[in-house]
Amino acid sequence: MKSKIVLLGPPGAGKGTQGEKLENELGYVRLSTGDMLREAVRKGTSLGVKAKTYMDAGALVPNDLIINLMKEKIASLGNNAGIIFDGFPRTVEQAEALDQAVDIDLAIDLNVADKVLVERLTQRRTCPQCNAVYHLAYNPPKKAGFCDKCGSVLYQRDDDKEATVKNRLEVYRKNTLPLVDYYKKAGKLTVIDGTGDIETIFDQVKKALN
Repeated sequence: MKSKIVLLGPPGAGKGTQGEKLENELGYVRLSTGDMLREAVRKGTSLGVKAKTYMDAGALVPNDLIINLMKEKIASLGNNAGIIFDGFPRTVEQAEALDQAVDIDLAIDLNVADKVLVERLTQRRTCPQCNAVYHLAYNPPKKAGFCDKCGSVLYQRDDDKEATVKNRLEVYRKNTLPLVDYYKKAGKLTVIDGTGDIETIFDQVKKALN
């Protein structure tokens, strides 16, 4: 089974959902720069303070901040860990830097139309304490407005508001979409339709890993 996996796809494509399933069911370590950065923001670290202005505007956090964060994390895991890269790399420059740190076995591109993505993201709610994510239509909390896991009050992230979502998609098309070609040329790309049922998508992901 392939051990170093990059999950590609626009914001809201389901990278986090599929990454969590790979982590929980198949034992991969999921590295999400989004989670890492949000934790840094909550803790008020120097990286978090710098990153927050970019995140709130839906812009990409500068490469040097992301690359250094990710390299430190990879080094702490050792060479034998199965790793899912969720939301990283986001640019070809980041992909090239990642290639210097680890050998990528497979890149999975979750393909979802923009209209669906806007609907998904604007109805998403996040727990500020444990990072659990809900969707008002498809995965609502048991008690409206509150996290099932820790009971905290849910909120809508600034980057999940409609104007910011549309900007995030434009940024993705400009900066991240070239990664599809990058991994295709390397012979490591598999494209999966990300609009179906979560379990159906996960079955396709698992097939790609073998």
